[in-house]
Amino acid sequence: MSSKRKSMFEGLQSHKKRIAKTSMSQMFLNDENRFDRFSNSACGILFDYSKNLIDETSLEALFDLAREVDVEGARNDMWAGNKINFTEQRAVLHIALRYDGDDEIEVDGKDVMPQIRSVLQQMQQFSDGISSGEITGANGQKFTDIVNIGIGGSDLGSEMVIKALKPYHRKHLKAHFISNVDGAQISDVLEVLNPQTTLFIIASKSFTTIETMTNARNAKKWLSNELGEQAVGDHFVAISTNIAACADFGIKEQNIFAFWDFVGGRYSIWSAIGLSVAILIGFENFKKFLTGAAQMDEHFLSTPLEENLPIIMALLGVWYRNVWNFPTKAIIPYDQHLNRFPAFLQQMDMESNGKSVNKAGERVDYETGAIIWGEPGTNAQHAFFQLLHQGTDIVPVDFLIAAKGHEDMPEHHNLLLANCLAQSRALMVGKDLAEVESELATQGLIAPHKVFEGNRPSNTLIYEKLDPQTLGSFIALYEHKVFVEGVIWDINSFDQWGVELGKQLAKTLLKDIEGNKSNSKNDSSTAGLLRFLQRLK
Repeated sequence: MSSKRKSMFEGLQSHKKRIAKTSMSQMFLNDENRFDRFSNSACGILFDYSKNLIDETSLEALFDLAREVDVEGARNDMWAGNKINFTEQRAVLHIALRYDGDDEIEVDGKDVMPQIRSVLQQMQQFSDGISSGEITGANGQKFTDIVNIGIGGSDLGSEMVIKALKPYHRKHLKAHFISNVDGAQISDVLEVLNPQTTLFIIASKSFTTIETMTNARNAKKWLSNELGEQAVGDHFVAISTNIAACADFGIKEQNIFAFWDFVGGRYSIWSAIGLSVAILIGFENFKKFLTGAAQMDEHFLSTPLEENLPIIMALLGVWYRNVWNFPTKAIIPYDQHLNRFPAFLQQMDMESNGKSVNKAGERVDYETGAIIWGEPGTNAQHAFFQLLHQGTDIVPVDFLIAAKGHEDMPEHHNLLLANCLAQSRALMVGKDLAEVESELATQGLIAPHKVFEGNRPSNTLIYEKLDPQTLGSFIALYEHKVFVEGVIWDINSFDQWGVELGKQLAKTLLKDIEGNKSNSKNDSSTAGLLRFLQRLK
């Protein structure tokens, strides 16, 4: 018997069948106000969703779906500090990290805002001290290089934001990131650094994450070999809840920044995990980053569904995943500084909604979690856009572009704008056989190879310029979109048990590799691979 959710999705099939009879091109011809009807703005972002396989009737049905599963109630539960991450018995309050109002936000009956503001003040004092030279290395030299050692959410968010906000960097500082346990990465980073002017940030809530601590111990060894063990306290800080482990490592108590269980790693850039960001762009710009997110939070919490950007984005995501059966989504920023944004969203979305069990512990009988991927335009056009235009799978696309670039290069930026708008239009209108044959009448080419069926959906998001506030709004927009999709799919978007099994098996296999033996419980493939590796070693 179909689940209630599956029945809801099946109920939308009649709308799909109706819409499939008319192309988007025809919809635009029939309605000169289609753009006005299917676009909204919030927090400096224009969201144009008119190039989608929708009409007013289907959209109304999607809003009805959102109300039926009580998206608004789930949203309020999150804001109230209820333990919506029920498998780990945790609240989900990354929105509290950027809240600047007067209300209390409680977890287990305790207002968490004083703690959050205390850590922000600590971050401000530390980042300002690094910039002014008040905080120095062991030999009194100002820091020139900041190395963030983390993995997953303790790495990718900071790296993405720092690259995105390069025009706002303090010019005397450079950021580096070490996440991979592959020794090549830490070796490549350390070989260009001066230990006397390098600060390490170890980002690990538990201070036991094996990849992070392996890298941290090697960074400590590198520094100690050059400056002595006593220099560790001046060159290492930690973002962690494990105070004892940090102290054993040699980190000073005043250089340990708190972290909380109500903040998941992939939603943690707003916390002390963003310390490297605050140092690189300055705390005033970091505050603007938080403000942008807070403004999107307010939009999400208070705007009616029909005008609510995260909710509309999420409903379109469910529409394509569960009604049209499109399994993937491409994120294409026409903004080089956002070159890590697709990877960041990939983690946020796929780690959150890549679930096959609903909240009742039952296996779902419908699809969840789209496959998220992408690259910056215009490079992407010469890589995989062939498949987007003429492939057998239809891939919905989000295009992101700034009206203004930071660089005074109008020729470049105008060409960038033209390419972005051209791609979204080309995906929608396509090119039929008659048009191709007309063009090729005297060329002797095979016409079907140049036919584009079009009718391929996309969103376009336009903003004035990529500044800290806008970037904050963008990240929060996608955070809330992922949350709403999870509510509709009836899954817990805030645990990630799928990550744990590989970690557990790696610990066992590490003993096999180090001991040059094979655990008898290994399958024949794993045992064979171990034997082959041992011979090569």
